[in-house]
Amino acid sequence: MNTFSQIASAILLLIASLMPWNYANADSLDDIQKTKVIKVCIWPDYFGISYRNPRTGTLQGIDIELSQAFASDLGVKVEYIETSFAQVVDDLNSHKCQIAMMGVGITPERAEKIRFSKPYLRSDLYAIAMRSNSTVNQWDDIDKPGKVVIVQKGTFMEPIMKELLKHANLGTTVKPGEREKEVESGRADVFITDYPYSQRMLQNTDWAKVIAPNKPIRPTEYAYPVAPNDDRLLEKVNAFVSAIKKDGRLAAAAKNSNLQPIVIKD
Repeated sequence: MNTFSQIASAILLLIASLMPWNYANADSLDDIQKTKVIKVCIWPDYFGISYRNPRTGTLQGIDIELSQAFASDLGVKVEYIETSFAQVVDDLNSHKCQIAMMGVGITPERAEKIRFSKPYLRSDLYAIAMRSNSTVNQWDDIDKPGKVVIVQKGTFMEPIMKELLKHANLGTTVKPGEREKEVESGRADVFITDYPYSQRMLQNTDWAKVIAPNKPIRPTEYAYPVAPNDDRLLEKVNAFVSAIKKDGRLAAAAKNSNLQPIVIKD
């Protein structure tokens, strides 16, 4: 390589290192402290977790309450970034948001791409069926020939049900509310969800019944993920999770959203 090429390469490397889209050495905590804003990814259709009330337009749920508490501890404000479980890993790695506070289940697939805090919730799987569906009344009725099971694309339920189902057909949905429509229309027998969302169905519909497993299926812990290189931010998040378990803020937020049964207390 000649001298001109060496100089040109050095200049290009310097420019690349200064560009805002170069996240190889990014430090989200520095950015949060400079801007006084933390960008939090949420899925706004997650009842009890990060839910936009369709009547009031306000956000509510345990992770809305706790994200505000985390921002307060950091001395910053919250900017919510709407995402989905199929998109959240990419949004964290592109630094579209700096943390996801939306009940993200810890899975091996996700753990290869993002880093998780200490867990704060744990839920098993639950099935939602029509009350009028007399052929599905218990968990063992689900995996039968001819049955159709729906999961939300990108959720931790998707790989689990792919593994577990041997006879039933598995389908996925993407948009909020699609799972419900598939079951309510009769195109599917059940959709698979978790404890928080099962409570939404009980509270807000008159057609749904919740089918709980008669033994543990695959209890999954929920935590707050950040990008792989955000070590300093992750330290802050872990300290926050430990603090809210000790000082009662986690228990209080869980009570406000009726999620006491799935709280991890220690």
